[in-house]
Amino acid sequence: MSEYSMSESKVELERQLANVIENSRANADIAQKLFDIETQILSCKTSQELLHQLLTSIKDKFNLTGICLLLAEPTPISYLLSGNMQSSWHQENSRNIAIETLQKLHPERKPFLTDNIESIKTILPKNLIKYTKSAALTPLVIEDKLFGSLLFTDSNKNRFQPDLGTVHLEQLAVKVSLCLSNALIREQLEYMAHYDRLTGVANRRLMESSINEELIRQRRYNVPFSVLFIDCNKFKQINDTYGHDCGDKVLTYVATQLQELIRENDKCFRYAGDEFVITLASQNYQEALLACKRLTNFFQNNPMPYQNSHLPITISCGAAASDGKKTMEELLKQADEQLYMHKKAGIVI
Repeated sequence: MSEYSMSESKVELERQLANVIENSRANADIAQKLFDIETQILSCKTSQELLHQLLTSIKDKFNLTGICLLLAEPTPISYLLSGNMQSSWHQENSRNIAIETLQKLHPERKPFLTDNIESIKTILPKNLIKYTKSAALTPLVIEDKLFGSLLFTDSNKNRFQPDLGTVHLEQLAVKVSLCLSNALIREQLEYMAHYDRLTGVANRRLMESSINEELIRQRRYNVPFSVLFIDCNKFKQINDTYGHDCGDKVLTYVATQLQELIRENDKCFRYAGDEFVITLASQNYQEALLACKRLTNFFQNNPMPYQNSHLPITISCGAAASDGKKTMEELLKQADEQLYMHKKAGIVI
């Protein structure tokens, strides 16, 4: 081999070595950024907080033009993000796409990289289309079900080339899926502990906590509050006549309407069976009686839609105002006694 050839080989070897070192440093930098992101999301207590932290951190650390969470519709996981995507921030940074479309993007549940933006234009959020020249989609899996994808976009056409390695994106997908799964399961358990699964309203355990908080507030700041005790008239007869499925629909209908009829700072709870309790913040006894009348009148005038017809549903309602001395049990008993007094006398407040 000539001296020139040896020199040329040496230059090529040095160039290859420099590329290896550069790639190693780049990979180490990416790994450190992913580790930082993982550390941040591990400390998140809710799925909403986790997603906010995740999307913000990834966009900032990797200097992306845009980022979005794509969610399969219909969701393959019944409890997924239920009630947790209500904030304006999450609505702006997430988008629903057809489950079939998501599966085509990730047939083997691998990241998808492209600089052919026309091919994914239909799934891009409108605010990202103008500035997107390349994109990466990273699949998210919970309970072995593909439920979403993290969409990264960039104004540089060469940022996400189809032939680039995706090992870091795959690692990120696994970690995000695990963290999100843990957060969702924790939220689901907390929900089941405090909310009635049939009607969706808070349960008796949360009611006790809420009323005790109101009692403390009243004793400390002299702020009045009242409670309403409610039950569905002839509920057993409805169950016997139309069946328990209909009875469940009645309970759900009553709970839903009650929640819509009360103010934002009032609260509705399912006490037991067909009985509900409502707490009225800063309301005295006379105001509580007016609330009773308004609620009972609504159900008298609005029968429940059922099987192409309407089923008459009425409620009985009793009220009690706290004087700061009665216990929760005494307050509920007073409201319950008034309810049955009116029910027995056939009086509608």
